[in-house]
Amino acid sequence: MKLNTRQKEILELLHKEVKPALGCTEPIAVALSVAKAREVLGEKAARVEVDLSPNILKNGMGVGIPGTGMVGLDIAAALGAVCGRSCYNLEVLKEVDKEAVAEANTMVKEGKVSIGMCRSCHKLFVKAKVYNSDGKMAWCCIEDDHDRIVEYGLDNLVIHQSRKDEQACQSKSTADYHLSMREIWDFAQNVPLEAIEFILDSRELNLALSKEGLKGDYGLKVGRTILDSKHEIVYGRDFMSFAMGMTAAASDARMAGCTMAAMSNSGSGNQGITATMPVISYAMHHNAGHKENIVDDEKLCRALTLSHLTAIHIKAYLGKLSALCGCVIASTGSSCALVYLEGGDYNKACAAIKNMIGNITGMVCDGAKVGCALKVASGVSSSIQSAVLALENICISANDGIIEDDIEKTISNLGRIGSLGMESTDDMILEIMSRKGKE
Repeated sequence: MKLNTRQKEILELLHKEVKPALGCTEPIAVALSVAKAREVLGEKAARVEVDLSPNILKNGMGVGIPGTGMVGLDIAAALGAVCGRSCYNLEVLKEVDKEAVAEANTMVKEGKVSIGMCRSCHKLFVKAKVYNSDGKMAWCCIEDDHDRIVEYGLDNLVIHQSRKDEQACQSKSTADYHLSMREIWDFAQNVPLEAIEFILDSRELNLALSKEGLKGDYGLKVGRTILDSKHEIVYGRDFMSFAMGMTAAASDARMAGCTMAAMSNSGSGNQGITATMPVISYAMHHNAGHKENIVDDEKLCRALTLSHLTAIHIKAYLGKLSALCGCVIASTGSSCALVYLEGGDYNKACAAIKNMIGNITGMVCDGAKVGCALKVASGVSSSIQSAVLALENICISANDGIIEDDIEKTISNLGRIGSLGMESTDDMILEIMSRKGKE
């Protein structure tokens, strides 16, 4: 397999941003930080203190923690201390069981876990401190990426502190890769298949999660409801309802604490689900009833690569956490992939992006929760609609809103709104969420 230098860089980025994650990644980042600190401590934790950036707090307050039937950052932190293993990365709670849940729950009930908010310059920031019964303390810090451990130590001794000149791949931000949609389109079309075959793991993980969501009693049951035959008069049995139901079902299960991993995108399992399940659903829907697959594994792999990279590229303008719902970005990726699967060209893929940005840009993120499945379903609906319009050469014009003729300027405009323009919105959402039940 021969790759040029740029293809190797883009492949590095894909491996960095597309990885399995068990549970919502904000509480998982907390569990990971605590787990690493406890490993540094080298003995059982008697007490845990965690300081978080506001965005981590917002996204961890109301989401299910895998295998517990509970929500919140305190139980995630306690589990990190009890059974977390940092070697599993974003699957840090892979070994959770009933005994671990009981022990962690006892820690929480006895007041041995405290969660506080700090105003870090990093929107994604976690600092965990773990104490033994004698007051000996170990700590661990995570910054910028959900699994980027930048520092840990024991009492006053710094054992590890990452520097910008160390581990270049890990410290390199997504924006540093300077992607463009033209480059993403060409890469997905032309890179040797064996280099990107690992992307098909997205199908295995996220499809399994979707099937679990349809089978189990998870969250708001958005996916199950959409695909329930008794609602066929409303939803029909077309591709759009199938894709919406399959995608929402995976989110239903994940956000309610299912113990199955999702293939994430840019640090978010829901973004990984939304970037992939409409594409996977397309292949399933079109291959059904045919002896030979209309959408074979190579075509699906290239479509998933296009979707993942588009979402990663757009997300680079926003940062890992913002007030803009991640399904807007992820469903934009899937819209491009649907254009590709329908035989559309690069210009039509760009038209799909513009249609998406002109449609659901204002969708806010009001924390991770079971209700995210509703937003995921809305994103999928918009994704399909935008792709179909683009295939008919229908595109929102540069006279409208934040759309420009240049696709990169359009994406940049979206990024400015989501990162800078919605900062006060982010603060207001957190303030509203924090005061609920206290008035």
